[in-house]
Amino acid sequence: MMPSVSTSVFVSRPDAEVFDFLADARNLALWSSGVTSVDADDVLPGRDAAYGYRYPGRRRPHRLVCDHFEPCRRIVFRGQRMWSPLGTQVPVYGFDLIPHGDGTMVRLSVTSCLSAALLLLAPVVAMAWRRDLPADARKFGDILGGSAAAPLHGPQVPASGGSGGDPGAPAATPLRTAPGGFDYAH
Repeated sequence: MMPSVSTSVFVSRPDAEVFDFLADARNLALWSSGVTSVDADDVLPGRDAAYGYRYPGRRRPHRLVCDHFEPCRRIVFRGQRMWSPLGTQVPVYGFDLIPHGDGTMVRLSVTSCLSAALLLLAPVVAMAWRRDLPADARKFGDILGGSAAAPLHGPQVPASGGSGGDPGAPAATPLRTAPGGFDYAH
């Protein structure tokens, strides 16, 4: 049994821009609760592109591979098999894009390929994703929800936490330009 959960979100941006954002796996950490960080300084997005990523609760980085790459339509990332005393788990993150009116409908899905005793926990894994994926979709929509002409920028705070600001605030987020030519925060 492989628990699989999906949800959809509408984004008021063209499918090419949304796809470019999703194709850069570093952006998963901006909105997906299933990804803590992605390292890809020298990786060009595309089929078989491999990234180092951290799964929540794991100390060592794992490998994340672009398993399916169909520009402006579908992209799938498959995580590395993670071992535990109860068995293994392989997370698969899928994104289907459908042009819709003045934007793009994005279907986000997560499938957990489980083995051994973890199969007994499949309902719990599915319950967790049913809880988290809708919140992830809202966060994704918030990040990309601006008008198609507006640049994407994340919240910017001073690198020191700000003078007079919250000392626990994260460091400033550098901006990158996606292959589609718009800016977004990493």
